[in-house]
Amino acid sequence: MAATIMTVAKPRTLTLSEFLSLPETKPPSEYVEGEISQKPMPKTRHSRLQGKLIGAINQAAEAEQIAYAFPELRCTFGGRSIIPDIAVLRWQHIELDDDGEPVDDVFVAPDWAIEILSPDQSANRVTGNLLHCLKQGCQLGWLVDPSDRSIIVFQPQQQPEFCHQTDSLLVLPEIDLALTVQQVFDWLSMKAK
Repeated sequence: MAATIMTVAKPRTLTLSEFLSLPETKPPSEYVEGEISQKPMPKTRHSRLQGKLIGAINQAAEAEQIAYAFPELRCTFGGRSIIPDIAVLRWQHIELDDDGEPVDDVFVAPDWAIEILSPDQSANRVTGNLLHCLKQGCQLGWLVDPSDRSIIVFQPQQQPEFCHQTDSLLVLPEIDLALTVQQVFDWLSMKAK
């Protein structure tokens, strides 16, 4: 009896430029090493922390044109197209058009990338994106985990630092913003005081 040999067709991988020409999905998709994956839809705690962090960073950095924190900004660089929950760009890295408005497409790594872990999100995949950012010129990364109230801080060519409770958080040096982990997670409480 002759043996039957089965072959499995490998799915065609899109190039980065092919991916960028596709229509946006909801929730948005990221392109990492030829794979396309959708980001999870943010939940309430995620959205609250994202909004509060963006507000605090922009209050400390925008008026002096130091930096600006963008929510869910697609950044394409180093062969990937990712969407950090918060992408902080130093002012000189924000490309402006002739009217002084930011151009829509960003082709640099953020100076500071912040990811807020969702319950159904892979911590390793998110960490991989933060490490990729650091390899491509990013100066700071945060992985915020609302479930265990911790933040891991990433810097280029250094061991990640696990921060919790009253630990002070590192921000970009030119931004005058002092935060502890506890202060960040206290923002989750919406009880009247």
